[in-house]
Amino acid sequence: MTAELRSELLKQRSTRTGLGLFAGLLGLVLVAMLLHAYALPARILDSTSTQLMVFGRGGFLAILFAALLGALSITSEIRYGTIRSTFLVSPRRGRVIVAKVWASMLVGAAFGLAASALAAGVGTAALRARGIDVQLSGGDYALLIAGGAAAAGLWAAIGVGLGAVLRNQVPTLIGICAWLLFVEGLLAGDIAALGDVGRYLPGAAAAAISVQNADTLLSPVVGLVLLVIYATVAVLAGLLATARRDVA
Repeated sequence: MTAELRSELLKQRSTRTGLGLFAGLLGLVLVAMLLHAYALPARILDSTSTQLMVFGRGGFLAILFAALLGALSITSEIRYGTIRSTFLVSPRRGRVIVAKVWASMLVGAAFGLAASALAAGVGTAALRARGIDVQLSGGDYALLIAGGAAAAGLWAAIGVGLGAVLRNQVPTLIGICAWLLFVEGLLAGDIAALGDVGRYLPGAAAAAISVQNADTLLSPVVGLVLLVIYATVAVLAGLLATARRDVA
């Protein structure tokens, strides 16, 4: 397993995809923080819940990019045929998938850590520049950053699992973006249809870890446990699909 993990980490470091995603993530976080901090009225931003929501945009973008990173780690190899060489060198496919999961989780957690820290720093500076008091405590900052890293790491694992199941790169990436950006928001927002069920969706569980919308979401511990379950199911499905299908 150590050899497979080193190989996957090398792939993450030596390809432009990961660096491109990381640069794009930081750029979007910066723009999102400045837009939220300067476009929203001061009376709305002067509350703990709103500030948590605004700063949490960094963590949200991190889970999106981490999920894409995880999906690309397997679908890119399938798309370009390099998965054949990978399985020839490491015939035990399950070990390869698990190595991809661990490597993607480590890089995804780094995405979450960097994005959440950048969001907290830029958001705080922007609010203070407008003369708005920052209501967050040190514990709030710590949970935002640590929660963002944990959620992004777990969503990277979900991305690997989905990529192994769906195999086709384009539908996988579109599906992840559609779910996080549109579908889950519509489902969670439809109170009449779902009631409290929206709190148990994977995107909402990720937000709960960093205490965004604490009044409506699960507790951080429950959100973390639930997201671990989602990630475990996705990885197991990916392992099963990879073991039962032909490479070609």
